[in-house]
Amino acid sequence: MPKSSVRKKKVYTPPADLRPASSAANRQPSPSWVGMTAVGLILFGLLWLVTFYLSDQNYPVASWGYWNLAVGFASLVASLIVLSRWR
Repeated sequence: MPKSSVRKKKVYTPPADLRPASSAANRQPSPSWVGMTAVGLILFGLLWLVTFYLSDQNYPVASWGYWNLAVGFASLVASLIVLSRWR
């Protein structure tokens, strides 16, 4: 029986224009206001919520009622949005 010939496969090299650009080298660190703003929002939200609970729902704004919870949690969510810009 005759021996089959061995085929050599070519090594695949992607075209140079389709290679992704190195974006990690172009990234710069965050401005200093990003961290400070995030920490400020976190502290503001926590203080708002703690004040609301410890004052038996009379402070920070008694007429808002349970909307005070929305203000506190909105501040915490806003800090997460600001932290998404942090590098």
